[in-house]
Amino acid sequence: MNRHKHVNWDDPGLHSVMAFFESHPDDYREPAPGSVLSARYSGHVVRVKAEAYVDGTSIGNIAAIISPTTGERVSSVNDLRLGDVVRLPDDKRAMEVPPSEDDKDNPQDD
Repeated sequence: MNRHKHVNWDDPGLHSVMAFFESHPDDYREPAPGSVLSARYSGHVVRVKAEAYVDGTSIGNIAAIISPTTGERVSSVNDLRLGDVVRLPDDKRAMEVPPSEDDKDNPQDD
């Protein structure tokens, strides 16, 4: 596997996957190779296709970057690009939520 890119993931806040599993422990399973996980980076939804899972961290490729205002896919945000190999700690994983109707009415630049 290629060397990974360091990412300062956004805090998932109310959309934290791990907070969800704290109240639903029977539903938790470690990510397996091929799992698609979500996180936030610079406000964007980022999907990571896991290739490995080691000590609470998934390692995989960026499979999608989604604009928070339009829901459209983009090829990059800041220095993060599709295909980059990244590490995604469990505490940074986030539930996906669609852009709100308010956001669609007031789009911002990506």
